[in-house]
Amino acid sequence: MRRFNSYADYFRRNFGGRVQKIAIDAGFTCPNRDGTLSRGGCTYCNNSSFTPSYCTPKKSITTQINEGIEFHARRYRRAEMFLAYFQAYSNTYASIEKLREIYDEALQHPSIVGIIVGTRPDCVDSQKLDLLAELRGQKYVAVEYGVESCYDKSLQRICRMHDFAASRRAIELTSSRNIVTGAHFIFGLPGESKEEMLAQVDTVSSLPVNTVKFHQLQIIKGTKMAEEYENFPKDFHEFTVPEYIDFVCDFVERLRPDIIIERIAGEVPPRYLAIPAWCALRNDQLLAMFEKRLEERKTYQGRLFLDG
Repeated sequence: MRRFNSYADYFRRNFGGRVQKIAIDAGFTCPNRDGTLSRGGCTYCNNSSFTPSYCTPKKSITTQINEGIEFHARRYRRAEMFLAYFQAYSNTYASIEKLREIYDEALQHPSIVGIIVGTRPDCVDSQKLDLLAELRGQKYVAVEYGVESCYDKSLQRICRMHDFAASRRAIELTSSRNIVTGAHFIFGLPGESKEEMLAQVDTVSSLPVNTVKFHQLQIIKGTKMAEEYENFPKDFHEFTVPEYIDFVCDFVERLRPDIIIERIAGEVPPRYLAIPAWCALRNDQLLAMFEKRLEERKTYQGRLFLDG
């Protein structure tokens, strides 16, 4: 038995085998970029740093899926089932008619067993969630929200242009429709101490989420965050790899035990990193270090969780 509730095991239980995500760029933008709320996006954001080469809105959804399957087949030979992951920018930021068209094209692909929709908490409403709930009757449907932090001071500093209350509201509305609901968090945002980061765990556990994704802050070249780091380096807590692994262990042993942990760290091609301290390590290596450390500490997810 693993010492945490792993994403891979979750899919094996639900689908009977390995399921691989295929990233899709459907040509969405973001209210934080198009001038509706702001321009330039969040201070840490550069979508190119995590978008695969086959991913471009110049290609149809079907073409991206086909090329994505071919791309992943070389690395994951056992994968026979695939999820279309609408990843780039805010993938509910369009009309209901446009969203239905895009999601339907992905769901009609014979190798696709479901969709995952990444978006902002301020880019959903009842109509859009009702559409996703309807599609859930056909295949697997999940919505993943970029929450990033539970602290409004941090959200303001990184130019999210929404508060944490918006995240909680969106997550609750999504979960109430029995849609698989996920949330992303970043550890190491400027102005947050390690103690503050850890203190978020009770709030995270209180959310009606099914999955969580944790990232260490990675400072990407050309972003506002890179400029801020250069000017105010003391505002940032830079984790060493061993320190980060122990921190995630601390967090996870306090986390609600039923929450599925999708990942514990992010991975960016070294050419994008302004501070390449972590570029030699891949996610699977970090995961192995995390599991080894849990075993060494004789701890597990939820060991220190306090319900209520």
